[in-house]
Amino acid sequence: MTTPFWCLFVLIFFPYVLSGIGGAIRIKTFGKYDNKQPRAQAAQLEGVGARAYAAQQNLWESMAIFSMAVFVAHFAGADAGQSATAALVFMLMRVVHAGAYLMDIDMVRSLAFTVGYGCCIWLFWLAIQAG
Repeated sequence: MTTPFWCLFVLIFFPYVLSGIGGAIRIKTFGKYDNKQPRAQAAQLEGVGARAYAAQQNLWESMAIFSMAVFVAHFAGADAGQSATAALVFMLMRVVHAGAYLMDIDMVRSLAFTVGYGCCIWLFWLAIQAG
């Protein structure tokens, strides 16, 4: 399995880490985790709890473009070394993004998002170059 595919594999578990953080905050805030209406409960969160939920949602959203970029680059025969670098930088940026989100450091969060998105564009560009 290639490095980008390993990154994708690892990345699919990361939203659950954020979910665990958010769940713990919900229990602390509300006394329980509402498994019948989890999104309604999440909408009531403030501060770090709301940011944990938002970080989780943003991560799910970013996985769509990253997944497509990894598959397109792979099937186009893109340069393996550059593809690996782009995927690893994307992963690092997602960790930075989540950490900055939780700590409420908006400029770092936005920069990490932008660099991560750029890595997806880079993977597509590698696919174009290979094509």
